[in-house]
Amino acid sequence: MAGQPIYILADGSQVTRGRDAQSNNILAGKAVANAVRTTLGPKGMDKMLVDSMGDVVITNDGATILKEMDIEHPTAKMIVEVAKTQDDEVGDGTTTAAVLAGEFLSKAEELLKKGVHPTIIATGYRQASKKAVEIVKSISIDISRDDTEALKKVAKTAITGKGAESHKEMLAELTVEAVSLIGEETDDGYVADVSDIKIEKQAGESVGESKLVKGLVLDKARTHPNMPEKVEDAKILVLSIPVEFKKTEMDAEIKISSPDQMQMFLDQEEKMVKQMTDKILNSGANVVFCQKGIDDLAQYYLEKAGVYAAKRLKKSDLDRICEATGATNIQDIDEITADDLGSAELVEERDIKGNKMTYVTGCREKKAVSIILHGGTQHVVDSLQHAIDDALHVVAVALEDGKVVAGGGSPEVELSMRLGEYASSLSGREQLAVAKFAEAFEVIPETLAENSGYDPINKLVELRSKHEEGNKRMGLNVYTGEIVDMWENDVIEPLRAKTQAINAGTEAAVMVLRIDDVVAASPHSNQASPEMPDMDMDM
Repeated sequence: MAGQPIYILADGSQVTRGRDAQSNNILAGKAVANAVRTTLGPKGMDKMLVDSMGDVVITNDGATILKEMDIEHPTAKMIVEVAKTQDDEVGDGTTTAAVLAGEFLSKAEELLKKGVHPTIIATGYRQASKKAVEIVKSISIDISRDDTEALKKVAKTAITGKGAESHKEMLAELTVEAVSLIGEETDDGYVADVSDIKIEKQAGESVGESKLVKGLVLDKARTHPNMPEKVEDAKILVLSIPVEFKKTEMDAEIKISSPDQMQMFLDQEEKMVKQMTDKILNSGANVVFCQKGIDDLAQYYLEKAGVYAAKRLKKSDLDRICEATGATNIQDIDEITADDLGSAELVEERDIKGNKMTYVTGCREKKAVSIILHGGTQHVVDSLQHAIDDALHVVAVALEDGKVVAGGGSPEVELSMRLGEYASSLSGREQLAVAKFAEAFEVIPETLAENSGYDPINKLVELRSKHEEGNKRMGLNVYTGEIVDMWENDVIEPLRAKTQAINAGTEAAVMVLRIDDVVAASPHSNQASPEMPDMDMDM
């Protein structure tokens, strides 16, 4: 048996070990970070992404770029997850999170080359991350929920650099008003769920035509032109089933031997539709929103009864209507009762630049808010939606937490310096990891300067000099190149944007560093799960 190999892994699989595995993983992480690095800041560049169907996306939003890119490397996907989590939790700072994660890996690679063990680096990084969160919280600024000016500044900071700067004042006002309307006090504190804000996009007109509607806006018109354009004191019925005669579930043949039988068959279809509409009308509903189709005959009966009806609505819109008006989504037309109806003060059809839309205002259960965005082209409107979506999230986070920090690279410079001081107070090899972790934060002000056309080294030196003097809010004005007080220059970000980026970036970097073997299944393997590669074992 001596020297005989034992195969425990599938044929054709590959294994990468030790330093090679770590180097490949770090390289992949850095590549993803570098892909979005040039988009950082108000003067960051945009990326044009074309998918397999030929659809074009133009954006500088880190999460959108990484989501649209077809990334296969497993480590690269982990960095993408960092940006995705940042987007879900905060809404902004996705590029910062990805760039920081990549820089943490880059600095760790320098220590690996010096012979520092990965677990030592991981321990140091976790220690440094905890300290970094403490530091950034200590330099945060409290804001009240009534401070609309500060909230507008938070919104404008998120909108800047996303193609809507010329209208950011107006968009910031829309954002703050919308979030303030849906925010509410709960047992867990103040909560502002931005999913309650509906965004409708309309290509055409200028961005300045965008407006906020205190109610729901549905991109649907009446099903019949003779139906009432406006219904006051609306009793709303929501249906997820079609208002049509039921068709057979399987192929069926009906033999008709005389014209009378044919007429009886048609009369029966009419009778079925009439019974359905009678049940709707008997419930007391004067507005019907249906997810499926409404038969022409049913439309006629509803129109005669003065009922406003809209069909082919999206499921998400039906859910919003139910939540806002108190209606029940009906699955069986025989089960309709008056208690299932929702109510609103007004349901009406309005013509918005040639597009007929349904407005539901004065909802009973909760405040419903919609924002109608206009733009010259579809690409402009799509880019505007990304900007307003980010702004809504950051304003909601700022309202919930009540804490913000100055932007423009000022928190990162302060973190780098304070963590450097903290590192010198430690003993052991973890000190090296904390020091490198501190250095990694300098990538943000350096990148801001580089993307704005300034010398990154000179600007970093100037920033450090100002912070040494105790000016914690000093950051880079990307338009003038001067080092200024970011708070006075209205560049403000929610505290959670920084803490989330630090925590997520650290966890991703530590996870990558702890990998010393990469075992990849053969691409031709038919197994459902990855197989281990061939490994020889001498007996």
